[in-house]
Amino acid sequence: MAAWPGVSVVLACCMSILSGTEPAACATVRHDARSVVAPAVMADVPPDWSQHGIASWYGTRLQKGRATASGETFDPDALTAAHPRLPLGTRLRVHSRRTGRSVVVTVNDRGPYFGHRIIDLSAGAARRLGILSAGATTVDIEPAREEDEVASAPR
Repeated sequence: MAAWPGVSVVLACCMSILSGTEPAACATVRHDARSVVAPAVMADVPPDWSQHGIASWYGTRLQKGRATASGETFDPDALTAAHPRLPLGTRLRVHSRRTGRSVVVTVNDRGPYFGHRIIDLSAGAARRLGILSAGATTVDIEPAREEDEVASAPR
């Protein structure tokens, strides 16, 4: 199967559909005008779950108004994010290690699909974190708690 790398993905999706498991695991999403087979979505996000890595931002005029994976219209000024596996609608607290700022975002899209980045933030969220000019930075992400503010000052 090495000669046909996409065959294993198609085969896995077909087996998933035939077995009656969640078909969303094999959904195709569009991000930056290219189709990508989405990875399986996490069923639940444990309260102690966290992720550390590189975040980038997106939200140029070309993307404004396009549909996100959740079906919402993309608004670059909204506090939203794209994550490859977390359930759409998940609220996350994103903390920039460089600036010390935090922001709470809602996952409404899939991505990032570039390099080893763990999350794509809307331009509005990147602005709140103070990372707009940097383009990408190291962050810690965790599920948001009810008492988390939309944006917080440096720790």
